[in-house]
Amino acid sequence: MEKPRYKRVVLKISGEALAGNQGFGLQHDMLVSVAEQVAEIRDMGVEVSLVVGGGNLWRGITGSAQGMDRSQADYMGMLATVMNALALQDALEKAGSDTRVLSAIEMRQVAEPYIRRRAIRHMEKGRIVIFAAGTGNPYFSTDTTAALRAAEIEAEVILMAKRVDGVYDSDPFVNPSAQRFERLSYLDVLSRGLGVMDSTATSLCMDNNIPVIVFDLTKQGNIRRVLMGESIGTYVGRDNQ
Repeated sequence: MEKPRYKRVVLKISGEALAGNQGFGLQHDMLVSVAEQVAEIRDMGVEVSLVVGGGNLWRGITGSAQGMDRSQADYMGMLATVMNALALQDALEKAGSDTRVLSAIEMRQVAEPYIRRRAIRHMEKGRIVIFAAGTGNPYFSTDTTAALRAAEIEAEVILMAKRVDGVYDSDPFVNPSAQRFERLSYLDVLSRGLGVMDSTATSLCMDNNIPVIVFDLTKQGNIRRVLMGESIGTYVGRDNQ
């Protein structure tokens, strides 16, 4: 049996992806699909951690644009990621996977506090780790959380799961002629302002040589295809990789 290309991964799931076609909140079928796919790769021996966004429930930057204090709005966004993490935990456990939610903001009744060594140990024991509450600091996105956690736990790759099948030169939902990139360098992403992840997250990945693969989460089985090395989505890394 062919082995997965990566042994330890961070799967970044946008909040919007969990909303499915309804655009807001949590879509049950999407939660079940994600849980089944993640459980499948865990059963293949892959050490899996998840970072989940909160944009399906609340965006700090939106609250700030409406006049709310930016730090307060961002903390609300962190709480939204905890809600999504708990929903994913429930779906994963129903799919037969042992999970742990580790929160950057202490809330012991529902999650463990984030401790780097504890996260690694959970994964080594075959548990799926879900990182919640971002970095615990305002002004940082969950993209930056994914890059930071990937560096801390020495993940081999960040799998950036979205509702679109890669990175395009313009918005494919607006421009039918938008062209998809198969490979990009970190500097391409930064210089062109492409919507892979924010500049802080991209720089952190570049500094620590963590590749990023952007792919479509809505197609069943895509997580496994990415791990097996199939050429789907867009690969972001160094020029010589």
